[in-house]
Amino acid sequence: MPLAPLYAAVDVGGTKIAGALVDDAGRLRHRLQLPTPATAPGPAVLAVVHQVLEQLADTPDWAAVTAVGIGSAGPVDLAGGTVSPVNIPGWRGFPLVAEVAAHPAVAARGLPVRLAGDGVAMAAAEHWQGAARGAANALCLVVSTGVGAGLVLDGAVRPGPSGNAGHLGHITVDLDGEPCPCGSRGCLEGLASGTAIARRALADGWRPPGGDRTARAVAASAAAGDPVALAAFDRSARALAAGIAATATLVDLHRVVVGGGVATAGEVLFTPLAHHLDRYAALGYVRGLDVRRAELGTDAGLIGAAALCR
Repeated sequence: MPLAPLYAAVDVGGTKIAGALVDDAGRLRHRLQLPTPATAPGPAVLAVVHQVLEQLADTPDWAAVTAVGIGSAGPVDLAGGTVSPVNIPGWRGFPLVAEVAAHPAVAARGLPVRLAGDGVAMAAAEHWQGAARGAANALCLVVSTGVGAGLVLDGAVRPGPSGNAGHLGHITVDLDGEPCPCGSRGCLEGLASGTAIARRALADGWRPPGGDRTARAVAASAAAGDPVALAAFDRSARALAAGIAATATLVDLHRVVVGGGVATAGEVLFTPLAHHLDRYAALGYVRGLDVRRAELGTDAGLIGAAALCR
């Protein structure tokens, strides 16, 4: 009997590069994850992608793979098959699609390679198997090391011609804000990401327990009532609310799905987010936005990369 099709999925982020084989029901097999050498030269980052592919190709299920999907931190360029992640400086206009297609395990079988930004991949995953199921129009956000997003419009994921539609992390929400590595200033990512939360908390006098200086530790302190940690999350939620409200006002959407590592803070994030959305989503047609937590967790990028192949 012919093998049921599988999709090789790769999720490239600023802290980890993950891979898995995904079946047509969105189930993962052979999941693995390696740290991203984010400050290393471009070839060193590619070498980790190749390691992920090699480990997947060594599994007996590789024979059933029909395509390779990649979700990458952006911006991306679908036409050129290139990526320029803000948090991976060694990749600028990096030809990731061509490099993956040239990998011996991929090239030997002539597998097609599909690319999307991580926010678009997350939107594809949540629309296929998660919290955006059944939504005709939705915004899906990844709030983690950075802030990415993807749009579902008229029942389909819409990446735009370049693949960057919905790239919410780099819209300006503070006209007098700090310069951003993207070249602009006052970007949402610089206020709302996990990195920004930890940086703000430390600057305002938060003392990390046990030396853990991450946003996860800030979230734990906030849950315990630490006022500095709570203020750092409130600032993030306010910036997110401004960006979400602006997007909803622009494209007339109803559902918002929030995922990524920062979303695991739970009510520490979602309670102030609801409060600030009530202020910023002021017009009648965007009142009462349906805000949901992402359902697919850290697997969303991989499931979304597979969804691109379907």
